[in-house]
Amino acid sequence: MIIEKGEKMSIYNNYRPALSSEINMTPLIYVMLVLLIVFMVTLPVLNNAVKVDLPKTSGSADISEETKVDVSIDSHGQIYWDNKLISLPVLRTHLQEASVKNPQPEIALKSDRAVRYESVADFLAEAQSYGLNKINFVTSAQPVEK
Repeated sequence: MIIEKGEKMSIYNNYRPALSSEINMTPLIYVMLVLLIVFMVTLPVLNNAVKVDLPKTSGSADISEETKVDVSIDSHGQIYWDNKLISLPVLRTHLQEASVKNPQPEIALKSDRAVRYESVADFLAEAQSYGLNKINFVTSAQPVEK
């Protein structure tokens, strides 16, 4: 059999791989292994999330009345210094005066249950900027179950 130029052998022209209806499992296995690794890595992170359940107190620490300052934040974020409504500049003046006292007064911070945490955090930042570190959070007493 002589093959002329431009002619191909018929054996190569008719060969086509047979079609298969089977699913190629290799990519599926790779995807499943990657998903398994992702879940194995993220599961411990999800389990270690911090759950905050605020405590109910039955007792309180005694604070000396002469070195105590009552600061209250109502549900609207307004600040009261010893039960008197004050503005932010007046608060800064009170904090400055308290920071130079010896000994520094202990601040008893009472915040309403509905107050935004941002208001409490802003007050704490202001107090700490003046060097006042003795800040106590006041809670309402809950009866102890026996």
